[in-house]
Amino acid sequence: MPKKIDKDNYYMKIAEAVSLKSTCLCVAIGCVIIKDDQIISTGYVGAPRKTKDCIELGYCIRRKKNIQSGAGYEMCRSVHAEMNAIINAARSGASLLGGDMYIYAAKKEKNNKLVPIKAYPCLLCKKMIINAGINRLVGNNENGALSSYHIEDWVNEWKKIEDISQDKEKYEVDYDK
Repeated sequence: MPKKIDKDNYYMKIAEAVSLKSTCLCVAIGCVIIKDDQIISTGYVGAPRKTKDCIELGYCIRRKKNIQSGAGYEMCRSVHAEMNAIINAARSGASLLGGDMYIYAAKKEKNNKLVPIKAYPCLLCKKMIINAGINRLVGNNENGALSSYHIEDWVNEWKKIEDISQDKEKYEVDYDK
């Protein structure tokens, strides 16, 4: 008898499909926000509405200016998938309080092959996730396994340290490898 897929893997597959809309030249990242077992919002890495993205421009401004991976996010044309999902929920008037967020992330290889990387939010996205009232985050790992994080744990950890940039699980990917 066929086995039914569990909810975390089900929603992660949807986040993976959303990631295919990403317009970043380096990564494909998709986000799905669930509340009461319903999809509330989705988002992918892409330029703000009505502006040109990196695919249309044919280059990445951060690579053009030799900005190191994991730094200079303000120079990126793209809005992160998590941010877009939160923004899209706000545009439709949906509350995210108590919801779960699923993030799928993959690196884009030169041959257009997608290679899974650890899906974990940057510091700015973590702060937005906390303020949006998200309860839990589920992300893929390089090996395809899923990791689950309770947002309240981030808050409690940050209460213990003065410099939150020392957060041990920093999202860093070397896109140039």
